[in-house]
Amino acid sequence: MDKRIFLAGASGAIGRRLAPLLVADGWRVVGTTRVAEKAPLLRAMGVEPVVVDVFDAVALRSILDTLRPEVVIHQLTDLPYALEASRMSDALVRNARLRDEGTRNLVAAAVNAGTRRLVAQSIGFIYAEGRTPHREDDPLLPETHPVYGGTVTGVLRLERQVLEAPLEGVVLRYGFFYGPGTGFDAPVAPGSVHVDAAANAAQLAITKGPPGVYNVAEADGPVDVEKAARVLGWDAGFRMA
Repeated sequence: MDKRIFLAGASGAIGRRLAPLLVADGWRVVGTTRVAEKAPLLRAMGVEPVVVDVFDAVALRSILDTLRPEVVIHQLTDLPYALEASRMSDALVRNARLRDEGTRNLVAAAVNAGTRRLVAQSIGFIYAEGRTPHREDDPLLPETHPVYGGTVTGVLRLERQVLEAPLEGVVLRYGFFYGPGTGFDAPVAPGSVHVDAAANAAQLAITKGPPGVYNVAEADGPVDVEKAARVLGWDAGFRMA
């Protein structure tokens, strides 16, 4: 097989729904986990597991240089299950670092390996106040925001690095996740998205649509998802069989 994908965050909530879709499409999927004990889970999905920390730039570059994937998918996060409130403060700091430094390492490794396209997870619920539903070119909250400033900074750095890299950069601004592996069985707020539909958006973005930003959420108010529906052929009602 010469259709190769590197799935960063393969053992996460989206990664576990996305990996089987990619395998079914005929891709050779190499997926990451930071925990060796999760490797059997990935193998069971048809994924070739690699244990690596995205902050280890040297190891990451070596893996991608050997694999030379056509596509890299960035589904890395560092948030607690069900967004447990007592752990969120520290998790948001870690997640912002991952979006900045981790993305930088992943983009550099992908560019070095000659990757054609990089699809990255972002968020669609930090738009600045204004008319709704928000389109992709609407401004985000300011980095000086007293509550979400650190999150905004991390998101801006992630998106900038992906979109400015010398490859086809695609950013998926997801709504709040619900479904298997998230801790939420139903939408938690307007503009949520089921993990199956979120995974399907990444699956579609591998081969469809020009580089850029796409809102990926249910069309119930906060964000405009017409672009993802029209350009990618995405449907928020997608569920895995």
